[in-house]
Parts: sequence; structure tokens; C-alpha cells
Amino acid sequence: MIERYSLPGMKNIWEEKNKYKIWLKIELLVCEALWKMGKMNQNIFQQIKKRSRYSLKRIEEWEKITKHDVLAFISAVGENLGEYSAYFHQGLTSSDILDTALALRLKESAEIIIEDIRNLLIILKEKALEHKYTVMVGRTHGVHAEPITLGWKFALWYAEMKRNLERMERAKEEISYGKLSGAVGTFAHLDPEVEKYVCQKLGLFPALISSQIIQRDRYAYYLSVLAITASSLEKFATEIRSLQRTEIHELEEEFAKGQRGSSAMPHKKNPIICERICGLSRVIRANSLVAMENVNLWNERDISHSSAERIILPDSNILIDYMLQKFIKLISNLKVYPEQMQKNLHLTKGLIYSQKVLLELTRKGLDRDNAYRLVQKISLQVWQGMADFKNLLLQDPEVLSHLSPTEIENCLNDNYYLRNLETIFNRLEIK
Repeated sequence: MIERYSLPGMKNIWEEKNKYKIWLKIELLVCEALWKMGKMNQNIFQQIKKRSRYSLKRIEEWEKITKHDVLAFISAVGENLGEYSAYFHQGLTSSDILDTALALRLKESAEIIIEDIRNLLIILKEKALEHKYTVMVGRTHGVHAEPITLGWKFALWYAEMKRNLERMERAKEEISYGKLSGAVGTFAHLDPEVEKYVCQKLGLFPALISSQIIQRDRYAYYLSVLAITASSLEKFATEIRSLQRTEIHELEEEFAKGQRGSSAMPHKKNPIICERICGLSRVIRANSLVAMENVNLWNERDISHSSAERIILPDSNILIDYMLQKFIKLISNLKVYPEQMQKNLHLTKGLIYSQKVLLELTRKGLDRDNAYRLVQKISLQVWQGMADFKNLLLQDPEVLSHLSPTEIENCLNDNYYLRNLETIFNRLEIK
């Protein structure tokens, strides 16, 4: 069972009772629009507004009979409207209510996710500044490459989450479209001004054109953005998992008092939140594929998308909200071990400075291929455990014919690799 960590608002958005509340709001706004346009008597509108109510139990009872959720809702409300039920749901089709309500719920969900991302950006920025000069080894292919800093790594994540924020803001706009255009989208039984009025009241845009439904490329785009965001979180979590490995142990998830890592091994401290984030990202990516499959429907509409959306839309929004909040807490309480980073930095006995030596040799007139061969030869000796990189360089006659001991020493300086760190941070406006 997943711990319910998502914002209360996200959970409330996707509850059934909220769905029916929005449905009724849309129906009443349609009546209000018709009254204001002179197409419904004021008394009829006031009576509908006064009498419109329902119970969840009654909707469930009607649905067992009708096998149709919107009809069940209309019937449950209609029982309380009496003679005025004839004016309720006038000129509408089910998807007018379903999709306009769905747009509103998605928009509200997007707003929560955007808030989550902004909160994560605050934490990542703080961590980037805190560890701006916490030197560690950079790795490519899992192999030591050259020095970086932990702050630089956080800055990299910060930049990626800024892109995710921009994507989410665009995605929010993409799905903020309602429709009240009738059975096949031609406004045959309802004036387009009604759609415009209702959408404006709900804070939505009226779809420029629709069939019986809002076209599902919008939701496919939205789910794709959620999938990309989830994939970013998985990437960050995977890096933390990697750096928590016993052999590396540079980072570590917080281990709470009383927490236990294994039923069998008392010593275990596992990166369980990171692993949970990695697992859940797979679900959101899978859901985005379903959303793309939903783009293709028969003619002006079928309902093959409907059953799938009842799962993928609530689940994906709730999951990404949960993942973002868990990751915010994880980063806020992340354990950092600079001493271990220093130890690992020198694990390869200076090999991480090989490129600087190569470049200095070329600057002294040695052609690149011969310089590469020379540095690689010495590097392989270090790998074989013969000595450290610096000592072998100082003992090699060919190297010494081009570089002085002081120049060799200058090649093995971490500060050289950090000299443009300020420029990078300024580009990202991390100050």
C-alpha cells in the first residue's frame, strides 16, 4: 500500500463526490447561460438552481439500471427537479459534461504539480549553492572521469526541473479546454455562446472545434509531460541509489529512527524511496502510452478511451504529485559524505587528470596522437598497480622532455576543473 503523501487537494480532485459536484456546476452554468441569453425563463432557472441536488447512493442505484453514469446522475438530480427536469441537460450530450469536468480536474491537478515542481526547484537551488564547491569525481560509463562538484550535479537537476516546469505550464494550458458542442460537435441544439459562457466561468478555454469529445491528443500531450517529469525524477533517484552503494557511499537517504532495512540483515540501510520513485515512474510512462493509444477513436467518438482514462488520469496525477513530494523530502534530508568523496576522488591515483596532461603535451608541440599514446601508456601502468599517476609522469623521460615537474604538478589541480563553475551557475541564475 502506497503511503498517502500526495497533497490533500490532489486526492480531493479525483474523488467521485467532486466529480459529481463539478457536473452539477456545469449543468447549472448552462442553465444560467440560457437564462441570460433569454432562452430560459428566469423562474425556471431559479427553480432548477434551488432544487438541484442528488445523493451518491441514488446515483449508484440509477447506474445499476441505466448502465450509464451521466444518465444516472441526470436521473438522480431530475427526481428532485420534478416538472423542471425537462429543462435540465438541455441540448447537451454526456461528453459535454464529462470532458468539460475532466478539463477542470486536470487543470487543478496541473496547478498542484506545478507547485510541487516549484518547491523542488527551491530545494535543488539551495543544495546547489550549499555544495557548489563540494568536490567529487564525475563518472562516465560508471568509470571515474574528471572532477566535478556535488553542487554542479544539483544545478544540472535544477535546470532539468526548470524545463519540466515550463513543460507543465504548457501542458496545463493544453488541457484547459472545455466543450459544449453536442452529440457530434456541431452545436445543433445549443448556441456556441453557451459554451463560451460556461468555459469562461470555469476558467477554461472553449475548444475551437470538437467532435462529441475533446480530442485526445491534448491528454496524450499532458500525460507525456507527466512521463518526462517522472523520468527526470527516476534519473535523479537512480544517481542517488548509485552513489549510496557501499563501495561508493557518497550520498545516502535519511534513515529514520526505528527504521529497518531488511527482515533478515540488521545492518541494511537501503535507498527505498529512490527505488520507489524509479518503480512508479514506469507506471506513469506506461500510462502515457495508453493516452497515445486513446488518440485514435472511431468516427466522431467511441468509448474505448473512457475506461482507460478512469485509471490513467487519476493515477498519473496522484502518482507524480506523490513522487515529487517524496523527492523533495528526500533531497531536503539527504546525507552527504564529502570525506568519502575525497577518498573516491583519489581512488585511481591521479588518473582523472589525464586529459589535462594530454592537452599540456600538445601545447608543448607534441602531436595529439603521440601525446595520447604516451599518457595512455602511463595510465595503463597505474591501472596495473605499478605506481600513482604523478610519480610515473615524473619518472618518464619523454614526458619530462616536454613538461617540467611544476607543470606536471599544475596538471593535477582540482581548481582547474572548477574555474568555470561560476559561469555555469550564473547562466542558471543560481545565486
